[in-house]
Order: sequence, then structure tokens, then C-alpha cells
Amino acid sequence: MPSFDTVCEADFVEVKNAVENAAKEIGTRFDFKGTSAAVELKDKEITLFGDAEFQLTQVEDLLRNKLTKRNVDVRFLDIGKPTKIGGDKVKQVVKVRNGIDAELGKKLQRLLKDSKLKVQAAIQDEKVRVTGAKRDDLQAAMALIRKDITDMPLSFNNFRD
Repeated sequence: MPSFDTVCEADFVEVKNAVENAAKEIGTRFDFKGTSAAVELKDKEITLFGDAEFQLTQVEDLLRNKLTKRNVDVRFLDIGKPTKIGGDKVKQVVKVRNGIDAELGKKLQRLLKDSKLKVQAAIQDEKVRVTGAKRDDLQAAMALIRKDITDMPLSFNNFRD
């Protein structure tokens, strides 16, 4: 029976390269000289540091530009609130989304069920497997998911005939 998996996975090699490029540019830019502006990556979290919230927005904008140049969708970023870390210094944690959470999985199931397409969706860990009798139904399901779910960068893999 034909099937495919709907996943939400960032290319972490490219994310790491973008963070390193942003850190290098922060070190060389004149407006960041002598400040605590920095960006670092640990596991699946990017931490932005700055002297003020205004500087954090500059660092975030720089990071977004580097990610875009590396063809990483910025919708993978889950940006947290800035927090003070002592004195006038602030930091902001940006999580890189990976995997489909239960809420989005249920939303995808409901979307496919309400569409009257002859497909079934099953949540499996951090992905949603869609199965159907015909390849055309699966392609229609892909188009429907792309059209309706715009806040997450979903991709499709493991297509089986």
C-alpha cells in the first residue's frame, strides 16, 4: 500500500554553519566591537547574547540572514523571550524545531479526515505516516497539507509505492 511520511526536520549541519558564520561576523562587525554580542549553538538550542534588547534583535536578524543564505527555513526557529542575565546584559534562547508534536499531528489527522480523501494518517513518534490506495490520493494529500499548514516547514519523505 503506498505511503509517505510527513516530517519536520531541519538540516542541522547547515544550522551549525549558519551559527558559526553569524558568530564570525559578530566578531568582525564594527557596531558589535566591545560588546557582549554573541551567538552559540548547544544541542538544538541557539543562544543569543547582547547588551540590550535592541542588540539582541540585531543579532537575531543577522542569524536569520545567515540561515536564509544556507537555505534553512526560518520557520524552524522557536524564539523565546529575552531574559536578563546580570547587570544590563540579556540573552535569548532560540529553539530549533525538530519533529511533529502531538497537537500538530492531530491537526494533520483531522485535516486529512475532513478532506474526504481516501487516505489514513497515523502519528508515529515525531512524524505522521499517510497511507492510501492510490498514488494520486497521496499526492492530493501532500498538496492539501502544503496549502493548509503554513506555520511549520513540513517535508515529505519515505515515499513508497
